[in-house]
Amino acid sequence: MVFVLATASSYLYLAQFLRQRLVAAYDTADLLSRELAETAVNAVPDLTDTRVDTTDPEQLRQAIEDYLATDRLLLEQVRNSGSDATYVYDVSIVDADGNTLVHSNPAMVHKPAPTRPLFQQLRNAGFRQQLSAAYDEPVVYEVRWPIQLQGTDFGTARIGISTVLLTSEIKPKIQQVLQISLSVVLVALLLAAGLSQLVLSPLDRISQRLDRVGASDDGSARLEKPRGDEYGKVTSKIENLDRQMRDAREVFAALQNNVEQMMANLQDGLMLFARDGRTVLVSTAMERFLQRPHTELIGKAAAEIFSADTPLDALVASAFVLQEGITPRELKLNGRRVEVTLDWIEQRGTSIGAMLTLRDVESARRIEDEIEVSRRLSSTGRLTSGVAHEVKNPINAIVLHLENLRFKLNGSEPAAQRHMDIIENEIRRLDRVVQTLVDFTRPVALRVVLLNLQTLLQDVVALTTPDAAQANVHLTSQDSAQVFTVRADRDLIKQVLVNVVLNGIQAMPGGGSLAIAVDRDSDDVVVSIRDTGAGMPVEIQDRVFDLYFTTKTSGSGIGLAQAFQIMQLHHGSIDFDSEVGTGTTFRLRLPAEPLPTTAISATSPPSDKASA
Repeated sequence: MVFVLATASSYLYLAQFLRQRLVAAYDTADLLSRELAETAVNAVPDLTDTRVDTTDPEQLRQAIEDYLATDRLLLEQVRNSGSDATYVYDVSIVDADGNTLVHSNPAMVHKPAPTRPLFQQLRNAGFRQQLSAAYDEPVVYEVRWPIQLQGTDFGTARIGISTVLLTSEIKPKIQQVLQISLSVVLVALLLAAGLSQLVLSPLDRISQRLDRVGASDDGSARLEKPRGDEYGKVTSKIENLDRQMRDAREVFAALQNNVEQMMANLQDGLMLFARDGRTVLVSTAMERFLQRPHTELIGKAAAEIFSADTPLDALVASAFVLQEGITPRELKLNGRRVEVTLDWIEQRGTSIGAMLTLRDVESARRIEDEIEVSRRLSSTGRLTSGVAHEVKNPINAIVLHLENLRFKLNGSEPAAQRHMDIIENEIRRLDRVVQTLVDFTRPVALRVVLLNLQTLLQDVVALTTPDAAQANVHLTSQDSAQVFTVRADRDLIKQVLVNVVLNGIQAMPGGGSLAIAVDRDSDDVVVSIRDTGAGMPVEIQDRVFDLYFTTKTSGSGIGLAQAFQIMQLHHGSIDFDSEVGTGTTFRLRLPAEPLPTTAISATSPPSDKASA
């Protein structure tokens, strides 16, 4: 670049300088020719007052030549004009026939003037032609000015300009410019070499760091078609690193999607903080706990999120200020008991973030209770299955021998016959109990269909309304324009609903009201059955779903245990809240199903009442 700039600058400078010198030489020569012509005109007097016959051309020409050749001022001016400028080659006056009348070189007088090119051509030529004229074979150019004597064109005053003499002035300047340009180029080369070392040295260090950053698992950096120069190598490494970062972003995006899906399904509220104390990950459950949307939590510092005057905000804000963790601690948040935990994440002894966890204590306890009930039901089922199998065979043998005994007596002993009837009825009742146990422990084959819960509830209300009327219970069902659909076994879910409704009706022997409602809770559909009965004492609430546990004189204790089992088979749950003197609310929770294009209705015929 410097070479190009120096060459261009030198070219422009030389072109301008050469043109200026040629223009100056022309102007000087033109002025000399004019002065010489004027002196020549003044050297010749008015010949009409002399003895010269002005009508004779030859005599007139000879007289003019004599005056010009003898005029001392003219001759002195011709001699001095050659010394006024170093590039003036000669000075002469030439008549119209081309003969030299006056010349700075006396040997050229009375000789034909040589034919020379005009200096105007060189002055108006291009730079290369002007420069070549200065270095080619020497050429003499002329600048001419016409002379008029006695009213006629007598001749011309001529100034000869030699390119040799002109070059003697131009060449030193050209050499000076070339030397300066060459010096500039050499200095530029030296500076470029020094700067390249200064620039390439950091590039080499950058290249080494890029090798470490972009190294593969085996410690080697893979480059594709690296270029030869340092910039090319660094560029190739940056491109390689860019490809690795794009691949890493794709992997990270996939992992982020998986993490977000996992976080959306978590029951615990999780909030992940980065090294700078700002949130980078928030679970759906955490949004529900704090009752704030995701957009108000992500990217915010802990002090911005936990700034209110609540026990949770004070605890978390203090932990971040002191850089201390929070051991599991229960607090009340928005009317719910939650367990708060804060763990600091460290790497090589340096904190790189923190994880805040909020857990619904009541939900956790409810899940633990359900697991415990499931465990007890499973244990009871295994025990019952064995007992039923062992009892079934003796019952069959007793029935068989009883029939043989009845045949042998053949009605001869009426009193004995009456006792045998009693024995037969009790044996058959015992057989029904055993069959019930067998049915409870037998695996259930679900016939799953897409079910409209509102239509099913209408069937349940229609089926249980006579029992409610008989017990003086006002039965109501919530009407909603929204359609709630689930995938479930219609008969089994109907059995659960009927059992719970009948239990509610039987819990109000003196009358009351029972309300059935269905609503959406996140990804679940929840059916609530609330009665205004006496409620259940706290000491029996943990045993409600136990097999054979009942507080009714005519109850079997199997209905709610079956309901619990059926809800678990549908990946749902059943729980309740009860307060003595106020009533009980049962909640049946089933996974919701998106509503199809056409409305769905349960049109299968209602089954018989299930035993409560």
